[in-house]
Amino acid sequence: MPHLNPQQTHRHQLRTAKEQRNHDAALAAFLGKKAEIDEMLARLAHLSDNHFNSHPDEINWGDVGTLEHYASLLKNITDNAFKEGEHVV
Repeated sequence: MPHLNPQQTHRHQLRTAKEQRNHDAALAAFLGKKAEIDEMLARLAHLSDNHFNSHPDEINWGDVGTLEHYASLLKNITDNAFKEGEHVV
């Protein structure tokens, strides 16, 4: 069995501990951003369920334009997430 250099082993342990802290911080940040996205999606779903706060008797072309804008923003996001449209790899 090879003899391990105590200084190399200690440095390896420090590097491993630093990598673990970095991973833990990245995971916490990822989960925080995921929670933000989940909240935004829930709010959008609720707004959609309420017909974007529009009454059918009051719908006009401005409302259509607003939804078209929302749809284009969401399409950009979904195209990016699913590597579709201009985001095809």
